[in-house]
Amino acid sequence: MAAASEPWQAVGPRRRRCSAARRPRGREAPAQDPEGEPQADCGVVLRRIREAGEDLLLSDFWSLALETINGCLTKHLEQLKAPEGTLSEALGNLHLASLSDEAAVTPGSIPGETPVPGTCRLKCVCYGIGNFATCVIARHQLTFLLLFLEKCQIPRRHCWVYDPLFSQTEITVLDMLGVTVLSENEEGRRSIGGEPTVFYMPHCGTALYNNLLWGNWSVDALAKMLIIGNSFRGLEERLPARILQKNYSYIAKILEGMEELKLPETSQYTDIFNDTSMHWFPIRKLQQLPPDAWAFREEPDYRDCEGLEIIRNKPRAPSAADLSSL
Repeated sequence: MAAASEPWQAVGPRRRRCSAARRPRGREAPAQDPEGEPQADCGVVLRRIREAGEDLLLSDFWSLALETINGCLTKHLEQLKAPEGTLSEALGNLHLASLSDEAAVTPGSIPGETPVPGTCRLKCVCYGIGNFATCVIARHQLTFLLLFLEKCQIPRRHCWVYDPLFSQTEITVLDMLGVTVLSENEEGRRSIGGEPTVFYMPHCGTALYNNLLWGNWSVDALAKMLIIGNSFRGLEERLPARILQKNYSYIAKILEGMEELKLPETSQYTDIFNDTSMHWFPIRKLQQLPPDAWAFREEPDYRDCEGLEIIRNKPRAPSAADLSSL
């Protein structure tokens, strides 16, 4: 199988990944292909994704992760007041047709398009998945996303993905898989616009999580969000309190307004899903935060932040209209 035959890259103990979203600009070179190919074609990439999906589906990690996913989604959908009697059906429909059937992996093909009647419609946004065409770790993280969409009955066209260093081949493959590739670097500042949304952000830079919270800083918005990514409790343990509060104040403030369920750690996927948790935000906890936590809503400023693990959006050049108004 692909996961067994491809060598792992020896990197840091906690964040072993190939994502571009958290690299400083000085290290933007794409990861080398573990199999020695500078750039695989779309057919090869799709085959490797399918093989990774077959491995993941049969793994102990996935069966244990399903328990965590079910537990978190059950609480979250109850908070959203999903119709009774439909939750078990929605969480019980797992299939891998999109990964095992090559005919289904074509442009415009969206497996799982018809949701279970009456279930709460979720959307999904994925940041920083990495160069999955050339990196085994990123490929498995993409496979997890595809299985998660199937499990939650989220149509792939309702999943938006972005990494600033996606290659053209990777963009084409994502189009073939049916997800929507964003064209602009949002730096994580996307508002959910009142729609229940899952954010999948495996091992992204801390600033991305902080930006996401800022962009949805209200009880109503946070109550409709799930975040799959680096453990916020782990960030609290690793970062000095003054750094967390100064540079990542929204993460610091939300620690008392959330619940966190860690994904399981197994030997096969230790390098891929370590330090990864599901975070959701119970309304009762959000309402218990002090009023001044909600009153302060300044946009995050990272000018004095050292080691910022995020690729910033390029500033827009002033237009003729802007210059004429000066």
